[in-house]
Amino acid sequence: MYSSGMKTTVGWRGVRDPDDRHGKAENILGFSVSTETLDVLVDRSLSWIASSERGRYFVCANPHSLEVARREPSFARAIREANFVVPDGVGIILASRLLGGDIRQRITGMDLFRAINARLDAEGGRRCFFLGSTPRNLESIRRRMARDYPRVEVAGCYCPSFKPVFSEEENREMIAAVNAARPDILWVGLTAPKQETWVCARRGELDVKLIGPVGAVFDFFTGNVPRPSPWFLDHGLEWLPRLPGRYQIRVVDDAGRAARRELVVARAD
Repeated sequence: MYSSGMKTTVGWRGVRDPDDRHGKAENILGFSVSTETLDVLVDRSLSWIASSERGRYFVCANPHSLEVARREPSFARAIREANFVVPDGVGIILASRLLGGDIRQRITGMDLFRAINARLDAEGGRRCFFLGSTPRNLESIRRRMARDYPRVEVAGCYCPSFKPVFSEEENREMIAAVNAARPDILWVGLTAPKQETWVCARRGELDVKLIGPVGAVFDFFTGNVPRPSPWFLDHGLEWLPRLPGRYQIRVVDDAGRAARRELVVARAD
């Protein structure tokens, strides 16, 4: 029900899922990454929201996250079982070009968040829920949603404790809060990879049609954390200034390893 249904191999170019639920994708570092446009993915997301099936979700991936997933099986599973994975990083686009692929458009979590909410608002609105962040920022999200997307109802918000792993009791409380609000879409801001692994593990318990783990979007949307300068945005590096120096080095190193892997594949082909 939740798996993308795609089989991938190194050097694989792209394939359309037989039931057309997941569209076209390419293998980047062993993970299926969508080659489709933002408009197509938003159309698909809205069709899922209008359906009766529950528990679909997407993942926003960059080279660093894919390298982390190669080392963390639970994160890898969350990416592989997502209903689509967007190329949220210029390194994904470069890797696709090295492999002769078709990914040309970077799609960020903020792109999806704004586009989905704009379409829902234009089409009469739906109910959404925000899980994560802080009480103060969640209140700011309520106000901003009412201003920007007045016909999209914020059915509820929940701020869990800040910790690497939630207890079973905490998980039950979070799930109960979401389900009691009966939202159509759940936005999750718990930071990666915790948010993706949590969504993957708990999606079957959530009474919601679409789940969007979008992390820092919660802070960007309210202005709690300003987005970087246009240069970083244009080059797909908006995440870099947010990281402490030692993590910047680690992330850049991961991106370098990802590029080298794809270059080896491209040369082999």
